[in-house]
Amino acid sequence: MSGRPRLARVVGLTAGLAMAAGSLVVVPASGAANAALAAYYNQKVEWAACEAGTPPPGFPPDEWEKEWAGLDCATIVVPMNYQKPGDGNLSVAISRRKAADPAHRQGVLLLNPGGPGGDGLAMPNWMKDEKIAGPFDLIGFDPRGTGRSTSLQCELPPTEPLFETRPTDQQFAQIEADAKAQEEGCAAADGGIRKYISTANTARDMDIIRGVLAEKKINFFGYSYGTYLGAVYGSLFPGRLNRSVLDSSMHPDWLYYEQAKEVSMSARENFDALAEWMAQRDSIYHFGKTLAEVTAYLNEVRAKVAAHPVDWPLPGGGSPVDGPFFDIILGGSGYRPMWDLAAELIGLIRDAANAPAGKRALSKDASKALKVLYGKIKETYQGVFQAVSCEAVWSKDPKGYEEQMRLFREKYPYGPGAMQAGPTNCTYAKWKPQEKLVDLKRKGYPVGLVIGAEFDPATQYDGSPAMAAKLDNQLISVSDEGSHGQYGSNPCATAKINDYLIKGVLPGSRSVCAGAPRPDVPADGTAAAKTAKPAGGSLAARAAAIEALKGPLNR
Repeated sequence: MSGRPRLARVVGLTAGLAMAAGSLVVVPASGAANAALAAYYNQKVEWAACEAGTPPPGFPPDEWEKEWAGLDCATIVVPMNYQKPGDGNLSVAISRRKAADPAHRQGVLLLNPGGPGGDGLAMPNWMKDEKIAGPFDLIGFDPRGTGRSTSLQCELPPTEPLFETRPTDQQFAQIEADAKAQEEGCAAADGGIRKYISTANTARDMDIIRGVLAEKKINFFGYSYGTYLGAVYGSLFPGRLNRSVLDSSMHPDWLYYEQAKEVSMSARENFDALAEWMAQRDSIYHFGKTLAEVTAYLNEVRAKVAAHPVDWPLPGGGSPVDGPFFDIILGGSGYRPMWDLAAELIGLIRDAANAPAGKRALSKDASKALKVLYGKIKETYQGVFQAVSCEAVWSKDPKGYEEQMRLFREKYPYGPGAMQAGPTNCTYAKWKPQEKLVDLKRKGYPVGLVIGAEFDPATQYDGSPAMAAKLDNQLISVSDEGSHGQYGSNPCATAKINDYLIKGVLPGSRSVCAGAPRPDVPADGTAAAKTAKPAGGSLAARAAAIEALKGPLNR
């Protein structure tokens, strides 16, 4: 997402032609003779050019204006409680980028970026240069509780929560207290709507969107958590879904604690792959000749920056590189084309950590590169992630979380490390979800696609074949790939998805695409290694070039 806000730390978290719009009388799906809901389905949409509004902190105003150029926006009304529509209404903001090739229009394609809690109002413009923008009206929306829809907020905890990738036993109590305080802040500010912020209700909102757009069916494209949302929609409204693409899928049985832990487990896999690659090039990077040597060396560096953090001399550049931030860098460098730059930056952090007191700082060039690849802006605090995550059952036993944190600080300390195995606000939630989780199934809508990357850092690969099996969908696997979200980034997967969405052509029950290439840095012992030299040039410029290679979900 060029210029889009990115987080350095993971919190907590994816056929016949559709009919063209016409004069339809749209009634609720699933055999609903519910007159109370019919009014929502038949409300009129008043489109107007989207207003950019105030850009988020750190977002250049001119780039923010481009995010909204060419988009129309509208606001619709949905029931707060679908079981009792008379209890009150919520607003849902929707957007539209009309099909660039209206003569060959195939209906609408609803988009969701994931989360839970990701707002997708600007998402149609992320896809404006892709082939799907030709035959489809691209529809974005801010799910209930997010963005420009009725907002769900949490009060900030009274103290800054502890973030420690390798917490000590003594710090467990603080982590537990922080999770409890977060729940108390969310409970205090829920405004009576939190228990209605759920995946099933968001799926029902999607069907209201379909209705007000006068479409008999929608097509759907979801990333990450959006894959689960798409699966829930298809399960609730099978007759209303045409083609579906679930990119970087969640596991249907890992809701949500197991899914959280998989983030750190994937970070360990990516760290090992990177460390092994660096070990094969010790003559260039000087971290060790084996995976074990590199791991031990970097753990020593981690101990040094934990004791004496390394500064970066950029105004507002970010927190100093301390132990947890170093773990984020080590576990967050899964994207293969960035490995050479990541190795150089890690080496510069090592050099700064070994420098005398007063000289432990990175150069401005290195700092700029660090900010591009791993920097973060100030986070807003909406409570949708904290609400939706609680729709599944969480253990109330603190001892179980402590046992898992001990395991993770030793075995999976990279990326967010043991924080992903700790308790969350859901551990202390006293409210209960309105309904059980939806039983996922594909019965009554066409075969769809599930896409998974072998080293996905956010939704571990095993989730994709599991979701494909659950829905009896086709699976596209991307080998040796450490990024999250393949459409628009991986040419092979993108071409297969385009063929499916535009032409209805299925790629095959199982297919494999190669991931983005590793850097062209010769390994030790090869003839090319004798004359190999570091890439040189501006680190910041190289970081920007790497970001430009990534797909719309990762930029």
